Amino acid sequence: MLGPVLLAAARSDSIRRLVSAAPVTRPMVDRFVAGEQLDQCLASVTTLAGRGMQVTIDHLGEDITDRSEALRNRDAYLALCDALAGAGLAEHAEMSVKLSAFGQALPGGHDLAYENVLPVVEAATAAGTTVTLDMEDHTTIDSTLAVLGQLRERFPGTGAVLQSYLFRTEEDCRALAGDGSRVRLVKGAYKEPASVAYQDKREVDRAYVRCLKILMAGKGYPMVGSHDPRMVAIAQDLAERYGRKRDDFEFQMLYGIRGAEQERLVAQGHRMRVYVPYGTDWYGYFMRRLAERPANMAFFLRSLITRS
Repeated sequence: MLGPVLLAAARSDSIRRLVSAAPVTRPMVDRFVAGEQLDQCLASVTTLAGRGMQVTIDHLGEDITDRSEALRNRDAYLALCDALAGAGLAEHAEMSVKLSAFGQALPGGHDLAYENVLPVVEAATAAGTTVTLDMEDHTTIDSTLAVLGQLRERFPGTGAVLQSYLFRTEEDCRALAGDGSRVRLVKGAYKEPASVAYQDKREVDRAYVRCLKILMAGKGYPMVGSHDPRMVAIAQDLAERYGRKRDDFEFQMLYGIRGAEQERLVAQGHRMRVYVPYGTDWYGYFMRRLAERPANMAFFLRSLITRS
């Protein structure tokens, strides 16, 4: 029951102020977010790379309200490209971007988002890395996939994210399972209506497996975004069934979640990519992480009530 409440709270300014001011918040945020500054993020990336892991980096900054914020987010990613190249980390890291951070929800947002993300993809390519377009709520999917299509005309390695809890996702998987296509499959972290998304966890899980079969059987590069041990095991079985070598797909997990499992998969020879967020605009991301993890959610809320 708390999950939907926290997802709604992720967009509340009053709750944002309460959570941000609470003493218990900072240690919890530090678990899921690799610092507010670029140098802190790079330190975490260096540590993970030393453990044999790949990363995908997200500069937090969604739900913007004007074009100047979109430009600041663009510039933050351009600085990240330069920093990765300068630190020799580009071979270990790609970048994840949310088009909402580039102006997608603003007037003329589709063209604006493409205009702002294009130089980031160009810079990433020049630095020797790639970009994956994160997926957000269902109202943005058509625009995001259209931008993806535009980018792939010049940069075919641009990745996409699909969410299994949406009814449309199996068809989207079929469309994106072609040669060279990079697709991260996740279950989904936004509160979606029953008209477009499965509401029952078992249905979401079954849809995830159906989508994963499509991607594993295709000619693209599946990225298995899940912390669920059953989904990890199923992905391993499907990869073997469809003759995929361990460098023909990868696992992805979030920074701060199931670190021991990440280490285990690396030890088995799998490619493991950690989703590393950083930046000052951490609130929405943090609340979604709590909503996904009941134990963390209950602990945080108890502490917040006690200390506030």
